[in-house]
Amino acid sequence: MTDESLDDFDRQILHRLQVDARATGEEIGAEVFLSAAAVQRRIKRLRQMGVITAEVAVVDPAAVGQAMGFVVGVELERERADMLNAFREAARADPNVQQCYYVTGQADFILIVTARDMADFEAFTRRLLFDNPNIRRFTTSVVMSRDKVGLTLPV
Repeated sequence: MTDESLDDFDRQILHRLQVDARATGEEIGAEVFLSAAAVQRRIKRLRQMGVITAEVAVVDPAAVGQAMGFVVGVELERERADMLNAFREAARADPNVQQCYYVTGQADFILIVTARDMADFEAFTRRLLFDNPNIRRFTTSVVMSRDKVGLTLPV
């Protein structure tokens, strides 16, 4: 799937769904000048092609007791493929890790983490970081305010 295989209708549909995934085919069709059936066929195709990978509810972390946010830079001791994959899997499996990026620069991974409080974050660091012998060091920045959070892409 390449960017060139998306037409203007696909882009308009994707834009609308990123803003509100609950929009109906009728609502989207009225905006993009297609029938509801045509919109549904396109959405189905976009899902099958892997352009649309998930449709989720965005939850306010504070509303569910996850009021604290952290950006954690993780530096590994060794960067063998098996060790990178082991850390990736551990990060994916941990419920406090919201996002995990393998990056260039000083850190090997950047994690976006939520926690109820500092005790919860400390438990997370022990579980994922201190107990892992392949972690050389990690740095933590506490999120002071969530000014922009999202996964909406320009299409």
